Amino acid sequence: MAIQWFPGHMNTARREAETKMETIDVVIELLDARMPEASSNPMITELRVQRQRPCLKVLNKADLADPVVTKAWLNFYNKQDGVSAVALSCNQSGQAAKVPNLCQPLAPHRNSSTKPLRMLIMGIPNVGKSTFMNMLIKRRLAKVGNEPAVTRMQQRHTLNDHMTLIDSPGLLWPKIEDPEVGFKLATIYAVTAKIIVDEEIADFLANILLARYPQQLTKRYGYVGDDPNAEDLLEAIAIKRGCLSKGRGGGVDREKAAKILLHEYRNGILGRASLEAPEASESSV
Repeated sequence: MAIQWFPGHMNTARREAETKMETIDVVIELLDARMPEASSNPMITELRVQRQRPCLKVLNKADLADPVVTKAWLNFYNKQDGVSAVALSCNQSGQAAKVPNLCQPLAPHRNSSTKPLRMLIMGIPNVGKSTFMNMLIKRRLAKVGNEPAVTRMQQRHTLNDHMTLIDSPGLLWPKIEDPEVGFKLATIYAVTAKIIVDEEIADFLANILLARYPQQLTKRYGYVGDDPNAEDLLEAIAIKRGCLSKGRGGGVDREKAAKILLHEYRNGILGRASLEAPEASESSV
């Protein structure tokens, strides 16, 4: 199942980003540390490579991701030409402030009031760009929301006399061909439940968590069976939380159980858990 989701403002954002790429020095790409590749827009890579712009990949929400897997991702990205990577949590005090100085080595020739370092922050919806901007500027400049497409236009900010930053809207690519990538994006709410229903997203998430983090699920929801699958897990959640269907026959309410699982994963209540690792590390995750 391919996902096509490309609102008009995103088409505008892509054109603006393409134009702005001519006049900036470094791209800051915010990713979700739990799924850095799935949350990396190939259009961003295409635009910056065309203009030969270096990139700082910020693995945001690192406090929600498996630290061992995050370390593997940093090693993976830091080996790439023109790329540097850092893991942090922009909602924690002082973390966002590290980013501009990490960009400076990527464009050492831009470090004065006459030649300020010009940075462009990019990323898909709901990876924390608005929170990053608010923490970096130290005042509420951007609306924050746990939903896609909160920022709608580019915003320019002067950080000091030798650094400027442009914030851009969340940008998805027109058609997500890989269904696994689509489900991962829906798990972090980068695409809305209008496109994929919650039960399908929860089934996908449950299967990954059961394979990689079964102890965290048992700790949170109790016994889910000797060889559990997604259906068993949602049933265990429904029983634990009293999600029972109304009407004759009763039974468990899978929809409510699915919403609980998604909410608790998205907000880190289940513990630190990553949904993908670099290929070389997959066997050990």
